[in-house]
Amino acid sequence: MSGRRITVTILGSGTSTGVPVPACSCPVCSSPAPQNQRTRCSILVSFAGRNILIDTSTDLRQQALREKITRVDAVLYTHTHADHVNGIDDLRPFNLASGEAIPIHGSREDLEVLRRVFAYIFDDGDEPGYRPRLQPHVVADVFTLFGLEITPLPLLHGPGRSLGYRIGPFAYLTDCSSIPETTLADLAGIEILIIDGLRFKPHASHLNIPQALALAERIGARRTILTHLSHDVDYSRHARLMPVGTELAYDGQRLVFQYDPT
Repeated sequence: MSGRRITVTILGSGTSTGVPVPACSCPVCSSPAPQNQRTRCSILVSFAGRNILIDTSTDLRQQALREKITRVDAVLYTHTHADHVNGIDDLRPFNLASGEAIPIHGSREDLEVLRRVFAYIFDDGDEPGYRPRLQPHVVADVFTLFGLEITPLPLLHGPGRSLGYRIGPFAYLTDCSSIPETTLADLAGIEILIIDGLRFKPHASHLNIPQALALAERIGARRTILTHLSHDVDYSRHARLMPVGTELAYDGQRLVFQYDPT
């Protein structure tokens, strides 16, 4: 498995409203630039014919059609805010295509929330053809999925918590307002970092761009991509203001790296 090629596709780079924001006519929401058209935050990790989603965003159907996704082999959940889970029903066509249940991974608390909020999915009494078939797995420590070692990364998200994930030299840290010291230690040596950078002004539950840049400098990745961007961020204007090695995410962006477990 040495040197396995992994592709990460940024399915959505936007905040909970998406961009353009309904009922808003600001310059970013009115912009024709494709990089300012942001669906809700999610990524796809692809390798050796396998596809792992991180979150089932509200816009999963649109993202899957846009990127021509034909299979989903597993889902990793970061947390259960609506913009990160409300596309869960759109997993059903992937069950129908493969004929198999899809394993989903998340914290014990988040899986309990999913069972409660989407009870029809996990109710064995319902007709199986009308709901996704999912197999919940609690994430408590480092685990292996299809030969990939995945490290869960606890994050603080305002008064709540979320999970980031590390795969070899890559880490995904969406929806966080701060990073515990123990998690920073688990990020040592990463080369590619995707991190929350909502806007320039402070926010109670998200890193703003100055905070994200300060953390990125401390983490020391070769390449940093800011995601979960609001309509306060204009790609055409602000992308060129980022420090060397840092960029703004956009929908459909692809990152490629080598995974070497040795």
